[in-house]
Amino acid sequence: MVKQDNRQKLVVLGATGSIGVSTLDVAARHPDRFELLALSANRQADRLLEQCLRFRPRYAVVGDAETAAELERSLAAAGVATRVGHGTAALEEIASLPEADVVMAAIVGAAGLAPTLAAVRAGKKVLLANKESLVMAGALFMSEVRRSGAVLLPIDSEHNAVFQALPRDFARAGLPGCGVRRIVLTASGGPFRTAPLARLASVTPEEACAHPNWVMGRKISVDSATMMNKGLEVIEAHWLFDAPREAIEVVIHPQSVIHSMVEYADGSVIAQLGNPDMRTPIAHALAYPDRIEAGVRSLDLSQIASLTFEQPDLQRFPCLGLAYRALERGGTAPAVLNAANEVAVEAFLAGSLGFIRIAEVIASVLDAMEPVAAASLDVVLAADRDARQLAARTIAGLQQSAA
Repeated sequence: MVKQDNRQKLVVLGATGSIGVSTLDVAARHPDRFELLALSANRQADRLLEQCLRFRPRYAVVGDAETAAELERSLAAAGVATRVGHGTAALEEIASLPEADVVMAAIVGAAGLAPTLAAVRAGKKVLLANKESLVMAGALFMSEVRRSGAVLLPIDSEHNAVFQALPRDFARAGLPGCGVRRIVLTASGGPFRTAPLARLASVTPEEACAHPNWVMGRKISVDSATMMNKGLEVIEAHWLFDAPREAIEVVIHPQSVIHSMVEYADGSVIAQLGNPDMRTPIAHALAYPDRIEAGVRSLDLSQIASLTFEQPDLQRFPCLGLAYRALERGGTAPAVLNAANEVAVEAFLAGSLGFIRIAEVIASVLDAMEPVAAASLDVVLAADRDARQLAARTIAGLQQSAA
């Protein structure tokens, strides 16, 4: 008699990034629960090769044909029969494989939108680490979730914390129907929370990427330093929880122990606490509604000693204010915000734009582009393209002025 394999078949989009690596770590602790079906990476072919040799997925996808051919040769030489593809179409294919049960959407930036949307349209259990999908196309994305019956579980530590603090039926009853007064997203404040404002003009990429609490990729580390990451999370929370702008607050909590809170009408505040380790929200979503071991050490409150909170300073963190403005304007404005930010951060990391200029570029692009209704993916992608072009021209103008 053949034993039935009841393991969940897992697709990891962005397997070589920090979220992808943590996902594989959690999954590897539970080989009886999860089977790695497909992995993707953009350029880190060597790391993806190591992952394929270890987990032997049926499918692997990389960014371009040359990298795909190289990976295919290496796998064949090792006797691993993984099918290798490349490009957006291949990403969408593995995200919607009929046999896939769970899709971890961990591709950073706008590049993750199309494959994440493909997973949603296929009705998968989608673990959402790609916040840009909701920032760029929130209305369209959530409409597809409702239409397909996909299960959407947030991976950002803040949104996962809110999800855990809400009642199970919040989506059906709505936040007011559940007695929810507000959502409070916590932020560490990043590496420059107490730095003199004059110091920010000379910040280097290495300094911006040195996060005090979390280990993250370079782009998201810069977003944390500017607090744009928190601004994007405000927009994400609006769509995930159907929460109005005025019911979403941000508070700086340097210890990163409380990951977010929900306040109820009776004055109760429910918070989710834990060590700053992304394996906690990943394990929660992977096994939901069960709980599994994540490899995360227990929280020792006696060692922490104190938890502190402060209001964000919008002079120090103008990107947070820009995100609230984009959410208020609606339509394609959040997509424009995200695109301009990605271009500006890339320029900063390349050494061609100062740290404090990131917000200036975003504000200029946001002011110049009138939002339109985000009625289709084509409209959203067009806004994204136009905003990137305008941001690049704005940066070039700043460089000429400085020369």
